[in-house]
Amino acid sequence: MSSIEVLENLCVGCELCVKACLYDAIEMVDGVAVIKDNCTLCGACVEPCKFDAIILRKSHRETVPLDDFKGVWVVAEQRAGEIHGVSFELLGRGRELADVRGAPLAAVLLGSNVGDVSKQLIAHGADVVYVVDDPALEHYLDEPYANVVAALIDKYKPEIVLTGATSVGRSLIPRVAIQVRTGLTADCTALDIDDEEGLLLQTRPAFGGNIMATIVCPKHRPQMATVRHKVMTALDADPGRKGDIVSEKLPAELFETSAEFVEFVKDLTSVVNIAEADIIVSGGRGLGGPENFEMLAGLADALGGAVGASRAAVDAGWIPYSHQVGQTGKTVQPNLYFACGISGAVQHLAGMQSSRPIVAINKDPDAPIFKVATYGIVGDVFEVLPALTKKLAAEFS
Repeated sequence: MSSIEVLENLCVGCELCVKACLYDAIEMVDGVAVIKDNCTLCGACVEPCKFDAIILRKSHRETVPLDDFKGVWVVAEQRAGEIHGVSFELLGRGRELADVRGAPLAAVLLGSNVGDVSKQLIAHGADVVYVVDDPALEHYLDEPYANVVAALIDKYKPEIVLTGATSVGRSLIPRVAIQVRTGLTADCTALDIDDEEGLLLQTRPAFGGNIMATIVCPKHRPQMATVRHKVMTALDADPGRKGDIVSEKLPAELFETSAEFVEFVKDLTSVVNIAEADIIVSGGRGLGGPENFEMLAGLADALGGAVGASRAAVDAGWIPYSHQVGQTGKTVQPNLYFACGISGAVQHLAGMQSSRPIVAINKDPDAPIFKVATYGIVGDVFEVLPALTKKLAAEFS
């Protein structure tokens, strides 16, 4: 295990280390630096110390040549035998990346009694599925899941590892990255392969969504990324597709955990899951208050769709967070998206701009939303929306 130590006989109490620490994890006690429990072992305090009074000892894994890593992996997410849609989307993009690299595409499936589920992953593009089936993995828990995935990576050495940027993926994969001592790019919206060096190009919003950053991991393997739901396209399932299913047996100590699964509580705040909806009617600050979201519900009901919202509307308390579309909400890709009274901040666009078509209603002709809209209606949402609802309700009734 990594550790850090202050040599009291060398520390002079200069406080340079205190100023260098980004996490307020060092304090002075009786003129000597003391490391607090929230230290992340980042090492930022070591170099500023002019007296070599701080020693950082890092654990070292076996160094493996980068050329020894082959293949693209998707860590699939399942609950009660149902695969999360983002896993199929990643297999679709992973298939393309694997073909460019001339490498196999594998899926990793963890759980209890999940043998039949692995066939779905083969049908959606995987060449191999590594299955770890154990009662201890029936419910997701951070420690055993991370231990198992890290052990499989050590054994098979994939070049690229992908998983969904879901609540489970965001909890799991950083732990895995730490264990295998590699980098991780979170919340990617695009993945590609560099033509010259064959590196994974990982693109994600940065600086609050104001720019798109492309990140590479040139010196460590595997290259790891989480990807948001609905930004990539799943392949059509091919039930006749052939692949290998490899059952893995791992040491019992990998399944040990300090946590206990108590209960899974399903989110009941939204009648329709907006991430899966084919039609979404979203509202923003321009609606003026929570009572006006009833207008959106009327249009959504007429079309068999779901109600979405911008962050501004959610932050104002007009509608629950489960309806939020955007960088800090859900990424959606419906077949029809209405943006009503939404100006089009980059954070919102990051969650819905892949929708087609997009219909924008806003009284400001210069609103940024019109730059991504397929159809734009410049007008008062309180006049346009009821008329539109009446017309469409008659067409679809």
